[in-house]
Amino acid sequence: MNNKSNNRVFGMKFANVYSLYIQKAERKDRTKEEVDQIIRWLTGYNQADMQQQIEQEHDLETFFAQAPAIHPNSSLIKGVVCGVRVEEIEDPLMQKIRYLDKLVDELAKGKAMEKILRQQVV
Repeated sequence: MNNKSNNRVFGMKFANVYSLYIQKAERKDRTKEEVDQIIRWLTGYNQADMQQQIEQEHDLETFFAQAPAIHPNSSLIKGVVCGVRVEEIEDPLMQKIRYLDKLVDELAKGKAMEKILRQQVV
């Protein structure tokens, strides 16, 4: 992706993307709570701070810049989103955005939550 389209994506309001994620999940009989759980897992936000990001209408760049802690298992997220392998994306911010896209895709496809959240099954 070139810088111009990266900048366009980075400038998108998290609240708008978030509502699209919820719509996608609910169309597939998944819930807003599951989407929230995925976002909290990936970013380290708690529910109140995530809600604040939505209310303040921060863009994706700010949302990820202010994220408390990207989950250490996020590097286990692999696969294709929008025709691009997420593990090969060079821009760190775009990679985080695509990680989130991929996780919501997996939710919509009916994957089990522990698999989506890359939890080690013992």
